Amino acid sequence: MSTPEEYERAPKRMKVSAEDEEELEEGEESDSASAGLLGDDEEDEGQSRARWSSAERKDSGSETHRIAPSPVVHVRGLCESVVEADLVEALEKFGNICYVMMMPFKRQALVEFEEVQSADRCVACGSQEPVYIAGQQAYFNYSTSKRITRPTNADDPNSGNKVLLLSIQNPLYPITTDVLYTVCNPIGNVLRIVIFKRNGIQAMVEFESIQNAQKAKAALNGADIYAGCCTLKIEYARPSRLNVIRNDNDSWDYTKPFLLRRERGKGRQRQAILGEHPSSYSDNGYGSHCPLLPLPSNNRFKRSSHDVLEVVTYPLPQTSSYMSHASSSVAMVSGLHPAKMNCTRIFNLFCLYGNIEKVKFMKSVPGTALVEMGDEYAVDRAITHLNSIKVFSKRLNVCVSKQQAVIPSQVYELEDGSSSYKDFAMTRNNRFSSAGQASKNIIQPPSCVLHFYNVPPCISEDDLQRLCTEHDVPGFIKYKVFDAKPSSKTISGLLEFDSKTHAVEVLTVLNHYQIRIPNGSNPYTLKLCFSTSSHL
Repeated sequence: MSTPEEYERAPKRMKVSAEDEEELEEGEESDSASAGLLGDDEEDEGQSRARWSSAERKDSGSETHRIAPSPVVHVRGLCESVVEADLVEALEKFGNICYVMMMPFKRQALVEFEEVQSADRCVACGSQEPVYIAGQQAYFNYSTSKRITRPTNADDPNSGNKVLLLSIQNPLYPITTDVLYTVCNPIGNVLRIVIFKRNGIQAMVEFESIQNAQKAKAALNGADIYAGCCTLKIEYARPSRLNVIRNDNDSWDYTKPFLLRRERGKGRQRQAILGEHPSSYSDNGYGSHCPLLPLPSNNRFKRSSHDVLEVVTYPLPQTSSYMSHASSSVAMVSGLHPAKMNCTRIFNLFCLYGNIEKVKFMKSVPGTALVEMGDEYAVDRAITHLNSIKVFSKRLNVCVSKQQAVIPSQVYELEDGSSSYKDFAMTRNNRFSSAGQASKNIIQPPSCVLHFYNVPPCISEDDLQRLCTEHDVPGFIKYKVFDAKPSSKTISGLLEFDSKTHAVEVLTVLNHYQIRIPNGSNPYTLKLCFSTSSHL
């Protein structure tokens, strides 16, 4: 671990005062990585509901438990997607907020106002009319704490601290410096990252400025890196600067790209579920930059389009060795719609990230298929860009399979009448069959804009719209055709859809559709891919 002694003294768990502990509700999922121990004397749900309106309210003729007014307000009933910025946006109308403590898995938070009068207004308003946070009604009461316990005084902007402590809760997928850089850098320039893997997974992220750190804390505190897992709990760290001695999966200094990665074979490393992030690849034929994860969906603090590209990129490390990647060239895909997904449609979607050899649905596990790709790197790219996306109202789960190859056994008929197994090794629609062919592919995450090409010039916008209708997929809302040479036999352009999900479904169904024209000898193969444009 490339961390100096000061990191050894970093808090392993967020300390919470005895008063703060009483705010944690017994019987719900643990929030230990961020909030410490649970209170043993917490009220049950019926008692706690009786406290929401006000300390003066009577219940069945008897006076309920009184809580003295406090500048700290306890918030409950939050939706799963809420982040710190949502709380600040909804509650700052009551007065200045000086600190927020998120409890993501409990759907609760503590909000400390500068003045008790502000907390009074918040609690009183919540008892008289609904107060919505991120679209869901929340409930308020005074906290038993008079102040939220901080790990340091770094929440004071004058302290000069620009380092955040990130606790990753429910880390179902690997957390690397690449992942955290992709999440944090769009909000503010990241200088250094150090990841700890002792009691759970924690990381320290140093930003270029205090303001950037403040924005990142507000925008990401309580958010999920991946859908339903890898939840971020963020506080200010004790150190004001990180000291990184090597660039690897657990630490990185972006101001010193010359730092060497850990040599292969030195030091014991745990096997990663998903392997190393694709940004660590070198000599892969996709240019000097490799796309990382899509930008965080919360764009409240996103920079302008002049400052941030649609896909976050940064130079690859100067190394010829690839340390680790997916251990198999077979991906396992679950969450497939039983009636609308088949082998061909899986190929249409996954071929954007690598050659497809074989696809087989698993009879013993409905809605699950094995996809054998050209190599392990293709599996890594598919996982990075397709895991957790929605297709036909089902969320895909893409991970590395334990199988090393797909064997055509137990072949059966799917609901649409097609075979549960198909071999694509010889198809001309694979897009990575040569280095020259692969270099033309732009590896993009799913977006609401599709790039179409290899379409005969006689096909109009109405023809493409009619094609969507005939195949029961969403139609596009904007159309753009690129200028072509007079001698060109095909046209290309862009199609914009209402949502990313609509674009994914259209690509899944219509990619490689055979367009036949009158008096034409051979059909044209419609080819689709995700565009680098975010809108038309």
